[in-house]
Amino acid sequence: MTDLEKHVNQPGRAKLVKQVRAKINELKIDYIFFQFISVTGRVVGKGIPADHWERTCEKGFQLVYGATANLFLDRHNNYIGYGPEAKELVGIPDPETFCQLPWDKKVARVFVTCFRNREERENPGGHLTSDCRGNLRIIANEFKKKHGYQLRVGTEPEMMWLTRNDDGTPTGKGFSKPYCYHIDQFESLRPVFMKVMEYARAMGFDMIQGDHEDAPGQLELNWMYDDVLRNADRLSTYRQICAQVAREFNLIACFMTKPFMGVSASGCHTNMSLWTGGKDKVNKLGHKSLPGMDEVFSYVEGGTNTFMPDTKDVQLPGKIGLKSIGGVMKHLPALTAIGSSTVNSYRRLWDQGFWAPVYADWGYQNRTCGLRVSAPGRFEYRSVDSMHNPYLMGASLLKAFDDGITNNIDPGKPESRNIYEAQKAGKNVKKLPLSLGEALDRLADDKVIQSAMPDEMYKIFHWYKNDEWERFLGATTQWDLDTYLDCLP
Repeated sequence: MTDLEKHVNQPGRAKLVKQVRAKINELKIDYIFFQFISVTGRVVGKGIPADHWERTCEKGFQLVYGATANLFLDRHNNYIGYGPEAKELVGIPDPETFCQLPWDKKVARVFVTCFRNREERENPGGHLTSDCRGNLRIIANEFKKKHGYQLRVGTEPEMMWLTRNDDGTPTGKGFSKPYCYHIDQFESLRPVFMKVMEYARAMGFDMIQGDHEDAPGQLELNWMYDDVLRNADRLSTYRQICAQVAREFNLIACFMTKPFMGVSASGCHTNMSLWTGGKDKVNKLGHKSLPGMDEVFSYVEGGTNTFMPDTKDVQLPGKIGLKSIGGVMKHLPALTAIGSSTVNSYRRLWDQGFWAPVYADWGYQNRTCGLRVSAPGRFEYRSVDSMHNPYLMGASLLKAFDDGITNNIDPGKPESRNIYEAQKAGKNVKKLPLSLGEALDRLADDKVIQSAMPDEMYKIFHWYKNDEWERFLGATTQWDLDTYLDCLP
């Protein structure tokens, strides 16, 4: 059978399809968004009436391959990744991800896995390698089969709530003042974040904490860590939720990394740990009847955390953790292209003094390093921002871990000093790439991280991001005008 046929006929799927039909009837769902994730992390797909649920589960729907690259043109007016002559992908829904949209309860969403067209002459019905969500699931399964470990991830997505003029145009200002952790500023956005939390809980988020950060209108709301794929799905869903709440409050939900200089940017610190064992447990979050499938409301619990200290030094991770840090340290330059994936991302790294990590080092609770052990049993990759694609990030981290564990890579001694003071004392520390172009060059030299984006995925990512970099280099900015407009050299 083809990959597509295996997916449609996998054990237990037919039962899940019937369970979704029961949910459709119970919740009175009329319409369903069938969605997947593009190279940049955008949610794309099609809407189909719920009457066609079973047929779509069996046959799927078709959409041009170029949707995986947002169906955008490059600066030479060529479609990125796939031209108009390319075939159409087949999207097959994953019924376990079905969930009602709380802001319009007649509508639901479901994630899909993408496959090559059934009529392709080469690899018909094969997994579409430009499907980053499908890639992550495959790579996570391969990693677990090889090493026996499951990657669990918790993300800390910062973003800003910006104001609009009466005509809907942006004012360029944040809703609140840039006072970090101040409850009065947090309170000023209470109606907004309470609506976000209401919608998030209705879609399976176990919300655990939140605060006002130190930029105008900047909030961070956190949910419970989980399996890497489910967490990526929740981060994508969180962005959709914030966009909807922004529409309701006439605000802009801004995930742009650095809209303001001189204040902190929007990072998305990614906390990681590798586990053995554990079981999924449904968290109903107060619902008597779940508005979605059990999987959407499930979190993995229990098991053994291999990153926990295994010596008397409680600040040092266990052997598996150290090797994993070693793998990430080795590949940090290439990983920067994934975690800091836009031209604007590097405004964050250049505007030093605002907690943005620019050095390839690690330490225990040391925020001046690119990696830190944030607590016993987990470490935090800090040079990730809120514009990143979590599916590419998860797959890339798994490849870095694999290299570190397989090849026993030593990360070196942890740095306890402020990294800037350590440098003054003579320590030689490499900087992370400080432009998108430099990061893309480092990725082009790193076959391990490239393998997280197999075949067509890397081609599309490089094409898309290199075009973005070239567009920037070829653009006249306001800085150019302010600096050179009235020059008489």
